[in-house]
Amino acid sequence: MSAQSWITPAVARLRAANPYVVDAALAALVLFAASLQWMFPDDGDDRLTWQGFLLGAGTAVPLVWRRRAPFLAACGVSVFTPAMAVYHAPPPDVMYGGLVVLYTMAAIALPWQRRFMLVGWLAGVSLTMMHREGAQPFEYAFQLLSCVSAYGFGMLSRLQRAYTAALEDRARRLERERAADTARAVARERAQIARDMHDILAHAVSLMVVQAEAGPVVVRSDPERAETAFDAIAAAGRDAMNQLRRILGVLKDEPVNGTSARLPQPGVAALPDLVGQVAESAGLRVELHATGEPRPLHPDTEVAAYRVVQEALTNTVKHAYASLARVELDWAEDELQLTVTDDGRGPTDRGGSGRGSEDGTGHGLIGIRERAAACGGTARTGPGPDGGFRVAVRLPVAADRQAALG
Repeated sequence: MSAQSWITPAVARLRAANPYVVDAALAALVLFAASLQWMFPDDGDDRLTWQGFLLGAGTAVPLVWRRRAPFLAACGVSVFTPAMAVYHAPPPDVMYGGLVVLYTMAAIALPWQRRFMLVGWLAGVSLTMMHREGAQPFEYAFQLLSCVSAYGFGMLSRLQRAYTAALEDRARRLERERAADTARAVARERAQIARDMHDILAHAVSLMVVQAEAGPVVVRSDPERAETAFDAIAAAGRDAMNQLRRILGVLKDEPVNGTSARLPQPGVAALPDLVGQVAESAGLRVELHATGEPRPLHPDTEVAAYRVVQEALTNTVKHAYASLARVELDWAEDELQLTVTDDGRGPTDRGGSGRGSEDGTGHGLIGIRERAAACGGTARTGPGPDGGFRVAVRLPVAADRQAALG
């Protein structure tokens, strides 16, 4: 076992202990050390007396409160230490209490207090050594260097605690920022799920409503066509359920049968199937045209392109009373220009919250703009060039294929 492996836990336990207990033990140790040189003197005249013991206790007992009242404790030690030095002949070789006081003041006291104590002790040591008979230069240097060293170790302790506190504060701030980022990511994911569920349900329900309204009309006159309408309703419902399972799979962490429950969401490649489904279910003629060379898109942009077309066609079925809708994909160098137009009602004479007014205040149109903006694109809605309604969206193309893969 290395020294570091047991010293660090020991220091941690010492810091966590009761400060009065630790400081009382330190005071007792200082008193014992200060008394040793008179307990075993080289000359009988230097033997410890009860007056000397009391003066020595005065340099140690205040250390019990060195962390509770550092300046008062330092003042007490500063008074008794020179008194003990004057009483004894010769004075103590090492000022144990003074060294502890200087360390404590440098570590935890206010700036003016620690400067006052350092200057006072350096001056006091110099004066004491001047009145000491036979003092050698190295003794001056030893005493002064001891004071400066104790003060320096205290400053290092202060800096170490400040550095540790800064690291802990930074760790707490990073943890709060990480929690905030997680909360924002969860909110974005929930908003994405809500938009996807809105698009899926609105699209499926719109197709089902159109077929259900046509069903009573044709059930008597054309039973085969009525059967087709009911099949379309069932197909739209099944497709909506499948897509909802796929969307809600993001809320599940556990795999199903060893595989992930989350399936890929539809993208640009699924637009022909979407167009065919709308044409078959709603009785609306839908044309799909693509120009340019297809380029890689970010996965989120793929989903956004599909949902934009789905929402635009859903609005056409619900509000436009159109006979023709055109979906155009124009692949440019750095963007995909996606346009959906119909020949139905214009924006000012079709009701419902999905289409809204010309300024695009309907819920569906707001969702289209939000999807485009989330991918770094733009969306414009309004009357078509030949009447009807027009949705024009520009979505950025990924910089390279690796970016498209996320």
